[in-house]
Amino acid sequence: MTTTKLTAEPIISVSGLRGVIGESLDGDVAARFTAAYLTTLPDGPIVVTRDGRASGPMLAAAIEQTLMRHGRVCLQADVAATPTTGVLVRELNAAGGIQISASHNPPQYNGIKLFSGAGQVISAQDGKQVIEQYRVGALPAIATTPGKVERVADPHARHLELVLAIVDVAAICARKFKVLLDANHGAGAALGMRLLEALGCDVTVLGATPDGQFAHLPEPIAENLSGVLKHVTEIGADVGFCQDPDADRLAIIDRAGRYLGEEYTLALCVDHWLRSHPGPVVTNCSTSRMTEDLAKQYGVPAFRSPVGEANVTAVMKAQGAVIGGEGSGGAIHPQVGYVRDSFVGMALVLDAMAAREKSIGELADALPRYAIAKTKITMSADQLPAAFAKLKSHFSEAKADEMDGLRLDFPNKWLLVRGSNTEPIVRAVAEAPTEAEAQELCDTALGVLAKL
Repeated sequence: MTTTKLTAEPIISVSGLRGVIGESLDGDVAARFTAAYLTTLPDGPIVVTRDGRASGPMLAAAIEQTLMRHGRVCLQADVAATPTTGVLVRELNAAGGIQISASHNPPQYNGIKLFSGAGQVISAQDGKQVIEQYRVGALPAIATTPGKVERVADPHARHLELVLAIVDVAAICARKFKVLLDANHGAGAALGMRLLEALGCDVTVLGATPDGQFAHLPEPIAENLSGVLKHVTEIGADVGFCQDPDADRLAIIDRAGRYLGEEYTLALCVDHWLRSHPGPVVTNCSTSRMTEDLAKQYGVPAFRSPVGEANVTAVMKAQGAVIGGEGSGGAIHPQVGYVRDSFVGMALVLDAMAAREKSIGELADALPRYAIAKTKITMSADQLPAAFAKLKSHFSEAKADEMDGLRLDFPNKWLLVRGSNTEPIVRAVAEAPTEAEAQELCDTALGVLAKL
């Protein structure tokens, strides 16, 4: 365990923490956070996985030692995706799970994501309890009999089975799709390659080795994927799939090298699934209205949740949703697990291409079309009530919803203004039929807030 004095505090949220290695996160922080988490759990083993970052083994060692010190069995699955972690927790009847990952943050970061015994990211209520225990330095009792580490044999097998079960494998195999998978040296390649090969695809993988040596910045957004876009066209791929390091998010590229993006991932999955499995759909309040339009098209209810995966899954369960997710490229399928899942996204997209005999570009072009704009302004949390009141007054014709920040809905566009949980800033997100309209909505909102 490291003893270097840190110079900053990690960023802590209700689902876990993240920080810069050696600056705000080390083995000691990981150990103390793990101990705090254990005080909130029933007895039972804990699944531990990581996303491939170079600092992962160090943090895993500290977490393993903590689990054993407190008498727990550590079910060590080594490198595995976040959605795979959820499947393992559930299938192995574990009391919880710890995924070592900083998601799409740069390589100097790492983090810890916590799972409940149900195999999903812990709820906000449970997360607040962990934070409280961490801040007071709470420790579970030291065990008289130390725990142990048990290696999980083939941690990806059950997840693979579950994903294959939701698609027509034979139909996809018959098309022999040529696919480029950009795992970018994260956790996604191990299962990603197996899945695509099981679906009869001719697979080219970029960044298959999970060593955290990212070939490009890890968030799968257009400006980070210029080299990948070219590679798709160079090899003549039918589709390009791009994962973030822990493989819960998926961005898509069509065969012309066009970045479709992450918002289209969920919409494509919802469109395909509702054609044969109509039922309620859930997204968070900052996700594109494409999904809500599709729900209306198929005559099914659409529900919104506050931002955050745990919030989406809670509403999905409450409403009996057949599919849901977040616009950041995270499709959630109840038959696989209540975790954002890039593998679900890949399988459903290929299933749609096979079933409708259309290219991914054609499928995307058939969806409702909107543009999203984003901006931010410096503002303290205590200014938010006045800010929201001012915005509601200015946009009096809009329908206001304060479920999570302030969302203002117009007939064909919307604006969401939310305070950051970690910085003194307010973020504004707008969606409209055109980029100019979305940007104008954001700019108008900032102009109103600037007068506070």
